[in-house]
This record gives sequence, C-alpha cells and structure tokens, in this order.
Amino acid sequence: MKRSASIAFVFSTLVALSGCSLVHDQQYVEWETKTPDTFPVLTATGFAPIDAQPGETPQHKDLAAMRASKLEAYRELAEQVYGQRISGNTSVQNWSLGNDQFQASVDGVIRGAEVVRTYTVGDYYATELRLDFAKVHQLYESTSRKQTIKRVVYY
Repeated sequence: MKRSASIAFVFSTLVALSGCSLVHDQQYVEWETKTPDTFPVLTATGFAPIDAQPGETPQHKDLAAMRASKLEAYRELAEQVYGQRISGNTSVQNWSLGNDQFQASVDGVIRGAEVVRTYTVGDYYATELRLDFAKVHQLYESTSRKQTIKRVVYY
C-alpha cells in the first residue's frame, strides 16, 4: 500500500510539473516584411570657393574645390536625413551679455547618393547630389531586412 501511494505521488508530481514547461519553447513566429508605398527624393547642393583651396596650380585648386563642394553636399544631405545637433553657451556678467557661443554638428551615414552634376559658378565649384530613398530601401533590404510579426502559432 505504501509503495502504491509513493508511485501515485511521484506520478501526480510529474503530471503537475509537466504543465510548467516554458511557453516560448513551444511557439512558431512567422515574420513579414513591409515596403512603404512612396519614397522621398532629396537633393542637396554644396559650394566651395576655388581660390581659397590649397594647391600649387590652378588645376590642383579646381580638384580640391570639386572635392570640398562634394563633401559639403553630402553634409547637407546628412542634415536633411538626420538633422542637426545644436549646442550653445551664453554667459551673463553684471546683467549684460558676456559671451554667446553656439556649435552645430551633424553625424550620419549616407548610402546610395548620386552625383547629379559638378560645375563652376563664378569663383565657386558646385556639386548637386540626389538621394532616392527607393534605392536606400533596396540597399537596406539587401543588408538587414526589417520584419514584423505576421503570425504566432503556439503548440
């Protein structure tokens, strides 16, 4: 009798503990990717003075101005995509403004931008860039696909 009671106790304990299994081990999640309906196209223009560039010859100054205008256009695109961080500091002494400073910065990665054209405007070089977010979306999808939960099945 004692043996059958202990067997019944062990059996009922096993049945009770089997209900405590982890639920996340017994589920299947199906993912789905979503593509936006429309994509914006951003444009940016960067300018750089030719005479202010370092270089021994006019050709070197032209190349440096082309590069500087391209970097300025990329900076403008980054400002449009990520925004600008503005930090400021103002000091007051004897109830009058002593010092007023501010700093602007931008930080980001621009992928998929196309140079539309580079040209001179007087003593400046100008570079126009175009960023089509359809192309950015394709680049993003190829590297890391954003997914949403489509369906969850519990077993």
